[in-house]
Amino acid sequence: RHGANAGTTGHFLLTHRTCAVLLKVLFHVQTYRSSPFFNVPFRPPVSRAAPQPEKLQKNNVHKKKKLVEELALDHVFGYRGFDCRNNLHYLNDGADIIFHTAAAGIVQNLSTGSQSFYLEHTDDILCLTVNQHPKYKNVVATSQIGDMTEFPGTTPTIHIWDAMSKQTISMLRCFHTKGVNYVNFSATGKLLVSVGVDPEHTITVWRWQEGAKVASRGGHLERIFVVEFRPDSDTQFVSVGVKHMKFWTLAGSALLYKKGVIGSMEDAKMQTMLSVAFGANNLTFTGAINGDVYVWKDHFLVRLVAKAHTGPVFTMYTTLRDGLIVTGGKERPTKEGGAVKLWDQEMKRCRAFQLETGQLIECVRSVCRGKGKILVGTKDGEILEVGEKNAASNLLIDCHMEGEIWGLATHPSKDIFISASNDGTARIWDLADKKLVNKVALGHPARCAAYSPDGEMVAIGMRNGEFVVLLVNSLKVWGKKRDRKSAIQDIRISPDNRFLAVGSQEHTVDFYDLTQGTTLNRIGYCKDIASFVIQMDFSADSRYIQVSTGAYKRQVHEVPLGKQITDPAAIEKITWATWTSILGDEVLGIWPRNADKADVNCACVTHAGLNIVTGDDFGLVKLFDFPCTEKFAKHKRYFGHSAHVTNIRFSHDDKYVVSTGGDDCSVFVWRCL
Repeated sequence: RHGANAGTTGHFLLTHRTCAVLLKVLFHVQTYRSSPFFNVPFRPPVSRAAPQPEKLQKNNVHKKKKLVEELALDHVFGYRGFDCRNNLHYLNDGADIIFHTAAAGIVQNLSTGSQSFYLEHTDDILCLTVNQHPKYKNVVATSQIGDMTEFPGTTPTIHIWDAMSKQTISMLRCFHTKGVNYVNFSATGKLLVSVGVDPEHTITVWRWQEGAKVASRGGHLERIFVVEFRPDSDTQFVSVGVKHMKFWTLAGSALLYKKGVIGSMEDAKMQTMLSVAFGANNLTFTGAINGDVYVWKDHFLVRLVAKAHTGPVFTMYTTLRDGLIVTGGKERPTKEGGAVKLWDQEMKRCRAFQLETGQLIECVRSVCRGKGKILVGTKDGEILEVGEKNAASNLLIDCHMEGEIWGLATHPSKDIFISASNDGTARIWDLADKKLVNKVALGHPARCAAYSPDGEMVAIGMRNGEFVVLLVNSLKVWGKKRDRKSAIQDIRISPDNRFLAVGSQEHTVDFYDLTQGTTLNRIGYCKDIASFVIQMDFSADSRYIQVSTGAYKRQVHEVPLGKQITDPAAIEKITWATWTSILGDEVLGIWPRNADKADVNCACVTHAGLNIVTGDDFGLVKLFDFPCTEKFAKHKRYFGHSAHVTNIRFSHDDKYVVSTGGDDCSVFVWRCL
């Protein structure tokens, strides 16, 4: 798998990745919907026979129907800043940037905005670093979550890969349990140091080209945040963490360390250290949780810079070229600056930068210097460039913050879509230009979203039982209501633009007449819903709604009175405007062998009615033909998400698929081929 055998790596990685998913199935990974509602002893019988594709949709008479053969990842809206650090870097003299989210390593060109992807990881990437030695230009190391104690065979791995070709150069099999949370190359680029999230927080030094371990030792009993080589050394590095500061020396196959010595300096004490940088003459700088910066000579504290930031100093960056130090922390922006600061070698502040993110408190997790610019990554999923001289701030990426993304809807006639998240925001994205168009704070975590058929309004359901109807052009509130106390699971507007259906966790579907104005008085509701609502679809004539429930039954009801239709012959005559149900004879084949009831989370049929895509608990997006009536149907699978895929939709013209992630807090855009 290394060196001469690098050519076989791709095949091996595919096998490894597929095995990792299969192991999750075999070992019954706890799924996100595990609850008493899902202890169903068997999958209930489906409601009716499969329709012909043309029965699915109205308005298909003049459309040229095309089968989707493949999906290709086109763009990812996401950056993992909420629990990672120093994971954002320049490439190619500042022409490109590299970062990660979910299980994807992402290279983005700054002039075009186009992205390319490294997709050989099997789970969440936790760390990323770039080799700074000219001999190893664009060589990247990434590593991931893994738990070989709970799932043997899913050991965390460190991948060394080429950022331009996306080819794996080497793969290091770790004995770190739980995962690897930091990696860093040595001065010559030949060695790599890693630290695990195992109980001992083991530190390991590797000769990565050979895949060989050089030395390994327990680092600290509490968490280590950063471990970095001195930029002029292959034998000396520093680790910092929870009340932890150690200076390490690699001596042959042994790792030796000296603890940082505080001495008798006034106001100084050993506290949690979050970041590290290096200066000339064997100086080391560490950022503390209280905002101070500690300056060390060898392993002795020689100076304390009090309140370098008002909050924790999460990240630091320096080069020995000019000795300037960039720090990033948690800070409320003021006229004097914000959470990114530039210092000279004596730790005298040169400049403080306002990021202009609109956040009341800025929290920076990654900084990197380029040619006259500073690349900044924040806890809230933003990536910015700041000019060192003019302090101009340019927002490159503005993604969802920490929180699962459940709400997703594509516009009925334009290349835009909306996502709504537990972070309490809804965001409208442009599929063609691959950028954020608008966003709004909702005040509560959001669970679902739906456009009106005319594209002028969007309805969003919240976790607290409230729903809101927004005007698309302005994202201003048209109306809102709260008739339920539990989460709104799905929300839909009928094809005739009249009825709003609101499905909740309280085993109900409520109907509202939008033509009666903004008061949003409930005019009816569905009775006898077996469990909480999962998905809903209106019929093409707006007279019926099908409801998929947590009891894994699909029910059909009249709109707006809510009377259940049980006659199979009557149901057979219904033409559905959309199909997002994971239940029914029509979609029997989307369920894999040995599937738990909660494994498949979401589905969507093309407007042409010829394909269906699904998202599941194992981070897979799958493409099937539709109808999909044979058990364990043939399909194509696509990796990138790291945990459960929460929602999935085709664009209005079936040229794109959009999928949302749960734990990875990311939105993936796939091109249909």
